[in-house]
Amino acid sequence: MTRPIRILLGMTGSVATTLGRKIIGAFDGDEVIVVQTPAAARFCEPVMRDGVLNVAGAKVLTEDDEWAWRKVGDQILHVELRDWMDVLVIAPLSANSLGKMANGICDNLLISIWLASGKKPTVVAPAMNTQMWLHPAVVKNALAIREMGVRVVDPVEKVLACGETGVGAMAEIGHIAAVARHSAEESRRMLCAP
Repeated sequence: MTRPIRILLGMTGSVATTLGRKIIGAFDGDEVIVVQTPAAARFCEPVMRDGVLNVAGAKVLTEDDEWAWRKVGDQILHVELRDWMDVLVIAPLSANSLGKMANGICDNLLISIWLASGKKPTVVAPAMNTQMWLHPAVVKNALAIREMGVRVVDPVEKVLACGETGVGAMAEIGHIAAVARHSAEESRRMLCAP
């Protein structure tokens, strides 16, 4: 029997982060650790705070956890998490974090994990206003990360939090989870191949 899939779930500063409990719930049966960017934390209400947050049964880590490092030889959280995970899922992915990924700007725990992830699969689900999603800079950044091998689960059209209707809403959560599981299983098969 194989162990459950290890999902490292990144959440960034998008209003879709308010769906955090549902996103975590879509990975029922898998092991989930959540990494929130500082902007994502503004949208999530923690259930408990005692060193780590506990949201919907998942351990939630923040910047404070990364910077517990004191001296050479101490464990480095973004490397530990990279080694632990089978797949990195960033849902929702904000325009800001997308730009950081596309340009290698590494100023938080989540992007540090991604940059250290090597050949481990990454699945992202962008969520933002339609005009942001269609902006040439964002289009360029989305293309850039696709070319890097990131699986982008494109946003969908619906009424957005701002009241406008258009493409920009995060894709259906079950679909994101299915793509993530498929990516993890595919990666496991490749690692086990002779």
